[in-house]
Amino acid sequence: MSQWLTQVIAQAQQVSDYLAPVRQQALLQLQQAGWPGRRNESWRFTPLTALDKREANNSVVTGEEAAPVIDDLNSLDIVFANGQLVTDISSINLPEGITISDLSTPSENAQQNVISLFGSVKPARHVFGLVNDVVAQQGIVIDVAADAVIEPVIRIVNKVTADVDSHIRVLVRVGENARARVLEHGEGAVSSMTTAFAEYDIGKNAHLEHYRFAFYTEKAKQVGGSHFKLGESSSLNSAVVGYGSELSRLDIDIWHAGEHASAKMNAIYLLAEGELFDLHTNIEHAVPNGTTEENARGIIGDGARAIFNGRIHIHRDAQKTLAELNNRNLLLSRRALIHTKPELEIYADDVKCAHGATVAEIAENELYYLVTRGISRSKALVMLNFGFIQELVNQIPDQAISQWLLPKLSERFSHMEVK
Repeated sequence: MSQWLTQVIAQAQQVSDYLAPVRQQALLQLQQAGWPGRRNESWRFTPLTALDKREANNSVVTGEEAAPVIDDLNSLDIVFANGQLVTDISSINLPEGITISDLSTPSENAQQNVISLFGSVKPARHVFGLVNDVVAQQGIVIDVAADAVIEPVIRIVNKVTADVDSHIRVLVRVGENARARVLEHGEGAVSSMTTAFAEYDIGKNAHLEHYRFAFYTEKAKQVGGSHFKLGESSSLNSAVVGYGSELSRLDIDIWHAGEHASAKMNAIYLLAEGELFDLHTNIEHAVPNGTTEENARGIIGDGARAIFNGRIHIHRDAQKTLAELNNRNLLLSRRALIHTKPELEIYADDVKCAHGATVAEIAENELYYLVTRGISRSKALVMLNFGFIQELVNQIPDQAISQWLLPKLSERFSHMEVK
């Protein structure tokens, strides 16, 4: 067991709040869990050496941080600085049909609701999810009433600027026939450690438009996940974007709990030189007549390592399921690595499913052709190879978000060297 985890467990034993019964159960599991190593299939290609000798640091370091400006975006912004909530939630002018509470201080009436949702969607598959269960005291609870249509994007931002540990939990319930949009945004480059997990319970005939941006780079370390439970005839449209860093891991879980639910998820990852990014997705089709469309595409720089493990599990009773999973990758050098593992596990016989993965390298002859005609190397790279990333960005439903995201990704890509 790592020094960091040993210290986190010691800290967890001092946490006492209304979630104590839930935390105690998770703490027992955490104490029994082993530190994931190369023999653990889920962590086989993701070394945790950056945490082996790290000191757990739960110091409180706050600041007056602001959410990134996205022109023309209609949003309700909730900002954390180094894992500490800095937005006065009570001052937000909320539209009718939605309540937002501070996880650490919900009303007595809301506490039982939080307890029922906490851990009900997120599977306790690995150590870092359990860590978040036992120590996350910072977070928010969002409740969208039945039949409500919430127009603004609920934007949850965590900006990390100090070498501290931060643990954030987001709990969201979208009521029957309701519609909502949520954007989870994390960023930082300093040597920090962040766990950030979100759980979404999407009711019957409800719709959620979801974004998860993990813009951690350089020495930052983060492990997090977004987890969804889909009710009958509900729908999810999710866009996930991640950068590489010293350690960056995201888990996306979608559980088809009601018939006729649909899920679409597009994921993009960009890794600069020497960085690491690990994306694990798991789709559980437990009932009939569900649909899933998943596309993940990555660009991997020199000496960087990307991991994609996408799994779709069709249960025995999940007849008439339609599911498709695709992963495409572009390597910018011979030292760039991608470990890709798309999986279909099917136990029903009346389904239509497909999966695939491709890995390609830069077409040097085409690049040379453009450069010799006066086009800069960086612009030529964007012209030749950014298209398959741009295709997914163009599918983002909110135009303000896509127009903000595209130049941001293009700039990062243009500074990634081809070797």
